Amino acid sequence: MLGDQIRKARLDAGLTQEELAFRAKISRQYVSLLELGEKSPTVSTLEKIARALGVKASALLAASEDEKAGRKTPRST
Repeated sequence: MLGDQIRKARLDAGLTQEELAFRAKISRQYVSLLELGEKSPTVSTLEKIARALGVKASALLAASEDEKAGRKTPRST
């Protein structure tokens, strides 16, 4: 799930939800909803999140696709 990849990248970056929200200029509640899979980001929001995390949006999507396909190898970010 994309939310899982956002959470993993956030934790890898050592950020709290609040810090990510501030950097991406979105609400902390929205970050939480994304990570829980309750919401799906627009492309522009995903790009803001990825930029705030220092990763590529495509890497987050690819890792999510790999997870859905049952692949265990993470793609580089």
